[in-house]
Amino acid sequence: MSTEIMINATSYEVRLALVEDGTLSEFHMQRHTEKGLMGNVYKGKVVRVLPGMQAAFVDIGLERTGFLYVADVCVASDSPELCSCMTDCANTNIKAQGLHIEDLLTEGQDIIVQVNKDPIGTKGARLTCHITLPCRNLVFIPLTDHIGISRKIEDEEVREQLKQQIEEIRPDNAGFIVRTVAEHATREELEADMEFLMLLWDDVMDRAKNLPAPAVIFEDLDIISRSIRDFFTLDVDKLIIDDPAGHKKLLQFAETFAPQLLDKIELYDEKIPLFEAHNIEAEITRATEKKVWLRSGGYIIIESTEALSVIDVNTGRFVGKKNLNDTIFKTNMEAAIEIAYQLRLRNIGGIIIIDFIDMEDEQHRETLFNTFKEAVKKDKSRNNILKLSEFGLVQMTRKRNSENLHQLMCEPCHYCSGEGMIKSRRTICYDIFRKISRNVSRAKGSTITLRVHPRIADMLNEEEELTRTRLEEDTGKRIIVAPSKDLHMEKYEIIWQN
Repeated sequence: MSTEIMINATSYEVRLALVEDGTLSEFHMQRHTEKGLMGNVYKGKVVRVLPGMQAAFVDIGLERTGFLYVADVCVASDSPELCSCMTDCANTNIKAQGLHIEDLLTEGQDIIVQVNKDPIGTKGARLTCHITLPCRNLVFIPLTDHIGISRKIEDEEVREQLKQQIEEIRPDNAGFIVRTVAEHATREELEADMEFLMLLWDDVMDRAKNLPAPAVIFEDLDIISRSIRDFFTLDVDKLIIDDPAGHKKLLQFAETFAPQLLDKIELYDEKIPLFEAHNIEAEITRATEKKVWLRSGGYIIIESTEALSVIDVNTGRFVGKKNLNDTIFKTNMEAAIEIAYQLRLRNIGGIIIIDFIDMEDEQHRETLFNTFKEAVKKDKSRNNILKLSEFGLVQMTRKRNSENLHQLMCEPCHYCSGEGMIKSRRTICYDIFRKISRNVSRAKGSTITLRVHPRIADMLNEEEELTRTRLEEDTGKRIIVAPSKDLHMEKYEIIWQN
């Protein structure tokens, strides 16, 4: 399977596409006016402690305060404002486990936190004191005595060798996690990453001591640099970018942290835009639509709220060839693979309910569930999938660190405020009729003028003309319909004239 990273960079936006065998698999974007916060480290100030929720609100200098759960708190005893990184931290730190939030934090206290979930919807950023600083091959977890190896490195001999190397070169009470890309890294490369991370941590601590809260003391890399650090894994064949300045930046970053990748970084300078040449623009557009067609003629519907996403599977135009059970089974199997792909592409997280078409055959249900579990293995985000129920429902969770693609690229309809529906024209007409009937006794004039949206005006003058005429007879008032393009379709004005 060929895998490529493609980056379209402009002065206002950077878009990254992970393309597998010519198909868009992941899409990430960073707008300079809406830069993500995840990974940033702040010196914050506790503004409110909530014993009833075992959490605290922390001011980190943003419009909304961040939210810190008690399980994410770990305060250094010798320096109350400095936090360590994990609940199994060194002996010099107070462990949050078993303690209450009011025992650990007080209002007005300075505290070092990291954003581990971007603000989503009306919610502020999710914070943690378990600081992690990533590099190409290693992740540094300060003030811990822990060595972790990526679970995706499956060779036990390689795992043990990496663990032994880290044990030999790491400082005391310094924890590290070996990333997947480090499976074939040399000892020199691991030492270089470690030295860089230790110097970075010293710089973060210096800023924490010298800056008043709230203040950012570490800002994570932009998406161009992160493309090498986080996305350029061993199975990626090449990286293509269409911006000369970005290309130069990537070469400099790779030369320092991943020189073996230098030959795989290319500058795109063709006349046809990069994303159009590889049909990525069309794929991005389809990724924001609710309905996704399957090749068989069936389709899935994806609906998301702030905390829950629901996916419905339908046979659509697919009528099958043999019998109903076979048609349903084939539709569900195709949908399972497509849903796993869409979850990853759209970055859908939180609680997810998938409503497959009901199947009576137990073997079919088992095969469908195993197929879906296998399909989501390509996804880097952590997920938990419950067994397929007899009603055809799959309940699952997928780790959500940032807004999904729909939230990033769309906004609520200014007509329906995100409801997806507005009142029908007939309902609005009848609302008007009822309001006239209720208030007619207080009106002295003989004429009523209705300022309404043109579509409402059409219904009042055509389909509801007879009802309007009867109302005129009942009230003794003449009703004049005045179309007004500047009105929302649900808004209207009843003018009682003398």
